[in-house]
Amino acid sequence: MLKGEIRVPGDKSISHRSIMLGSIAEGKTEIKNFLVSEDTLATMECFRKMGVHIDTRKDNVVVEGVGKSGLKNPEKILYCGNSGTTMRLTSGILVGQDFPSILVGDSSLNSRPMKRIISPLRQMNGNIKGVEDEYPPLEIYPSEKLKGIHYKMPIDSAQVKSAILLASIYAHGQTCIEEKGFSRDHTERMLKCFGADICKTDKLTCIKDNAKLKGQNLFIPGDISSAAFFIVGALTLKGSDILIRDVGINESRIGILEALKEMGGDIEIQNKRIVNYEPIGDIRVRYSKLKGININGSRIITLIDEIPVLAVAAALAEGTTTIRDAEELKYKESNRLNAMAVELNKMGAKVEELEDGLVIEGVSFLKPATLNSHNDHRIAMALNIAALNADGKSHIQRGECVKISFPGFFDELYKLLI
Repeated sequence: MLKGEIRVPGDKSISHRSIMLGSIAEGKTEIKNFLVSEDTLATMECFRKMGVHIDTRKDNVVVEGVGKSGLKNPEKILYCGNSGTTMRLTSGILVGQDFPSILVGDSSLNSRPMKRIISPLRQMNGNIKGVEDEYPPLEIYPSEKLKGIHYKMPIDSAQVKSAILLASIYAHGQTCIEEKGFSRDHTERMLKCFGADICKTDKLTCIKDNAKLKGQNLFIPGDISSAAFFIVGALTLKGSDILIRDVGINESRIGILEALKEMGGDIEIQNKRIVNYEPIGDIRVRYSKLKGININGSRIITLIDEIPVLAVAAALAEGTTTIRDAEELKYKESNRLNAMAVELNKMGAKVEELEDGLVIEGVSFLKPATLNSHNDHRIAMALNIAALNADGKSHIQRGECVKISFPGFFDELYKLLI
């Protein structure tokens, strides 16, 4: 069982954005509870190469902003590692610069689609191209002048929306982005915190040109994507009762909590408050008997990163859980739909892979197995929670990949284990 109280590292999405906006703001930005991980360090290193002084002391970071026109020619290729957020969002900033740049990733990132940002950035007059207009490396050159656009999102994506919003800081005229549903809005909230004139009504987000950003003091809330592993662990292991403090509960990210509550999970949010325009709370979780549900449509985007661990909860729930409209998971660090189906089935689960999701028939117990993380941090952590529910020792290959987003995952897990 899991018992006790923990804090999870700062939100990965917000940590990335704090470095980016802090770098192009005027003055100093001080960041507390920053997530120090391979992905966020890739963002940090990219901006250091562009002349930004960034000082780090554990999870406290100070960024000496250079203003939106103060970035310098990096002269070397900007390496994004495995981080799609680094590549896609930094591209939005780089199309507004007066120097050329090249963004490249590791083999996994270099196989991930980038046309989704290339197309709207070109509509803004951005001079950007990729291999076959689709894949990294991305080459970005100075453009005459960026212009504001009204962009209708073909598929809701926080990374695409954010790339456009960051480019709009350098554009002439207002930019508006129209979504079909809604994706996470950390960029909008942080832009407002830094002083941008941005407004959001239902599915439309508009930002005025000539944004002047000012350095801020920031606290990064705990990452709900990281908290989700402990939440599912507590719900599925008999006798568990845990409290996770200072977690981000942004409404665009709490789909995992809503889904688990619908499954019968005993989850309570305490001590709600707003910090830097982001809602934060403490999450209390107790063991619960779960039941299968259907998850599809617009709610998928609110829990897209948590689907691997949600599949673990579904595998141990009574009845059948159907997940649809999640095709995007095929293009993450691994094909997460296939990975979870293959690995959970090794443990005696009953998982059918669909083109856009999973059908999971709950079983009463899981059995130990040798499992493959597919070198995907979220798959590795989800499988660790599954393994805790198996009677016997499981072995997870390449489990060290958790350091991409949560280097201290195992330490925090051991704190709670009884």
